[in-house]
Amino acid sequence: MNGNLKLAIQKKGKLTEKSLELLKLCGVDIENYSERLFVTARNFPMDILFLRDDDIPEYVKDGVADIGIVGENVVLEKQTDTFTQEHLGFGRCSLMMAYPQDKELKKINDINGKTIATTYPDILRKYLQEN
Repeated sequence: MNGNLKLAIQKKGKLTEKSLELLKLCGVDIENYSERLFVTARNFPMDILFLRDDDIPEYVKDGVADIGIVGENVVLEKQTDTFTQEHLGFGRCSLMMAYPQDKELKKINDINGKTIATTYPDILRKYLQEN
């Protein structure tokens, strides 16, 4: 271990560029990361790990990364023993329920007995229990 702060950010996706812009705004100088798993900042004791967004909460929980930048939807879905320190003001997302136009959905009970496809089963389960 080199003692550097280990920051995990999304490898590819909407949050990657915004995260790198934030680091630059903070004065952290990093080399071109293209297709690398991690880079070390040139002027700050920090390693930036480039990970799949779904893996970031687990890496933070397990201590592989000290801190991560990830969408709150991922944190909520993964339900790891982590917490949100700061909302950074970028990377907003909306979770929507879509259904065929020829079907009428007036209340949430109209989907009882239906199969729902989702990449966020825990968030959906909680939503359905609360509504």
